Amino acid sequence: MPQSLVGGVADHVHVLFDIGRLEAPAKLVEHAKRESSKFIKTLGAKCGSFYWQRGYGMFSVSPTHRDEVERYVRHQEEHHRTQSFQEEYRSFLDRYGIDYDERYVWD
Repeated sequence: MPQSLVGGVADHVHVLFDIGRLEAPAKLVEHAKRESSKFIKTLGAKCGSFYWQRGYGMFSVSPTHRDEVERYVRHQEEHHRTQSFQEEYRSFLDRYGIDYDERYVWD
């Protein structure tokens, strides 16, 4: 399994995966969601109905920006005091010219 860094807040999580060219990103996300769901459901009845949303966003990062992204992932609570996750995600999509439909982004 590739190395990773995880940081998040109540309504979302950011994960920095260090993967090679041969790792299929969708398979990596599928594995992470499946295994973390199994673990979370062992935490008691209050977590028994936990599930991940169907979608996810994935962005590549240049090795020259890795340190900056690591700081960003580690400081999610601080970051989201000034910008909500929804605002942040929309800005990523807009910045990189990715078309989206609000009806399907927040399931």
